[in-house]
Amino acid sequence: MITGAFAMVKCLEKEGVRVAFGYPGAAICPFYDALIDSNIHHVLVRTEQNAAHAASGYARISGGVGVCITTSGPGATNLLTGIASAYMDSIPLVVITGQVRSDLLGRDVFQEVDITGAAEPFTKHSYLVKKAENLPRIFKEAFHIAATGRPGPVLIDVPIDVQKASISEFDYGKPVDIIGYKPSVQGHSLQIKKAIQAIHSSKQPVLCAGGGVFSANACNQLKEFIEKCNIPVICTMMGIGVLPTEHPLNMGMLGSHGCVAANKAIRDADLVILAGARVGDRAVASPGQVASRAKVIHIDIDPAEIGKNMPAHIPIVGDLKKVLDEFIKSCEWKAPDEWVDRVTDRKQRYSRVEIPPVEGYVEPKSFMRTLSLKMNKDAIICADVGQNQIWSANYCAIDNGRFLTSGGLGTMGYSIPCAVGAKIAAPERRVCAVCGDGSFQMSMMELATIRQENIGVKIIIMCNTRLGMVRELQDMHFGCRHCGVYLEGSPDFVSLAGAYGIVARSVSSNEEAESAIDEMLASDSPYLLVCNVSPDYSSL
Repeated sequence: MITGAFAMVKCLEKEGVRVAFGYPGAAICPFYDALIDSNIHHVLVRTEQNAAHAASGYARISGGVGVCITTSGPGATNLLTGIASAYMDSIPLVVITGQVRSDLLGRDVFQEVDITGAAEPFTKHSYLVKKAENLPRIFKEAFHIAATGRPGPVLIDVPIDVQKASISEFDYGKPVDIIGYKPSVQGHSLQIKKAIQAIHSSKQPVLCAGGGVFSANACNQLKEFIEKCNIPVICTMMGIGVLPTEHPLNMGMLGSHGCVAANKAIRDADLVILAGARVGDRAVASPGQVASRAKVIHIDIDPAEIGKNMPAHIPIVGDLKKVLDEFIKSCEWKAPDEWVDRVTDRKQRYSRVEIPPVEGYVEPKSFMRTLSLKMNKDAIICADVGQNQIWSANYCAIDNGRFLTSGGLGTMGYSIPCAVGAKIAAPERRVCAVCGDGSFQMSMMELATIRQENIGVKIIIMCNTRLGMVRELQDMHFGCRHCGVYLEGSPDFVSLAGAYGIVARSVSSNEEAESAIDEMLASDSPYLLVCNVSPDYSSL
């Protein structure tokens, strides 16, 4: 006989879980008591939302499923933004919440909340566990659902009496068989044949890569395909890093905050191959216009995404890795040299534009390029949301590393807990979080987690004493009338880091910043670098 709580821990062990992020409370205490005897390492975050963000960073770098745990009521509701962030970016999470006793459900007792109902719009699936003997089946299904098809978060809500109940048999060997859940992975052969014909008929093709390339672990296949066929590549923000920044066929990020070369490439294309990208409004403002000029091939594991934003002439539902393997086998064709020369020449011309320094401040674009070039080739950049995200996306040089950010929901405060999870997943790699002074103050409590776990995360604060992106929008659309964007009252960030025992430095020029980067990268200890940026400097 074992308790439900012990069975929960055993399920995680069977799934190969090594790390879980969480914050305990009364309704999840039986589970935490059982966790003591496990080899699973628990990371205590300082607010529950960051448990989901850290699990997200861990999942994105480890290639597995991230696990986060909280108690009932406010512990669970504090997770909602983190769950929604993972859902929008297709990150596989298993979210475990404690719940009040089963006989008290629906009576509005202390710390009761209907978390399965609240999270329904942004979970792939959720479970409210009624019987302890169902725990092995439910956990196995949850990990399967989270990691297969289009990845995403799955919630398991476990009442405290279920955690305390005894079960006579623990059987984790039964295969998963969920009626109605059979993701299509192969790709329809006729649609693939039509796509190959369209590629062979095109004269100005472009491939748009999204975050689905990472989800499918298809970076190598994408690189082999575009090099074989000599097809220029543009990427969404979530697709940054699918090809090295300096790859001759990488035209950069498209969209309202993207680069000229990428936007002009999709404007001039006669064929657009969407690979694991949903091309939302920030990527393509008028997707219907693109589809009216060019034939669109859309490849995605989730049929609901195909044609949702941009009409697709040739839809292919399937695993991107498998579909690209078929493309590689069947495509015996190369894009015309004139087209490739045209787009690559444009990229070179625009990339040669000099970025002038800003007197008395750090110039953020050249700073981001310098930082990324000084880091190792496999470094991980975790960008927050706001102007810092755009500077990072457009000016970080990614080679064999990763660029992580909250692309779909645009969640401020994401970068630091994400970096914590990423560094724990890959302790041998350099991990740097880039945030603004606004977004930093949404997760600065995680300095304690960094200190407690001795995680060598580097943190860059682009400090302009403003909510820079909002102020920029107020300048552009509201006659420079500013409201709620000034950050007076912010702490001395260097002193704050010192209070946590973290080395920190503040710089006000790119020369100072370059020496600080060298100092920061000299060891694997945590480090905070405050870059004072002009309040008037724009994201573009």
